[in-house]
Amino acid sequence: MRRGGRGQPGLVTRAVDKVFRFVRLAEFEILFVLFFLIAFILFKDLMSRPQYNTIFVKKPDLDDRWP
Repeated sequence: MRRGGRGQPGLVTRAVDKVFRFVRLAEFEILFVLFFLIAFILFKDLMSRPQYNTIFVKKPDLDDRWP
């Protein structure tokens, strides 16, 4: 096997080319998953703070007619 510009490319070059080909093929799906992953992490971080967590907790109203 000859190296030096002529002949077949090396193993690392072929592996990198295959990775780039896959990323080009699945670009939309990768961005779609990343969007939901980042949104989930931001939402989880927001909801873990106590001042924002009280939005979802119903505080009992003493003068309310309904139980």
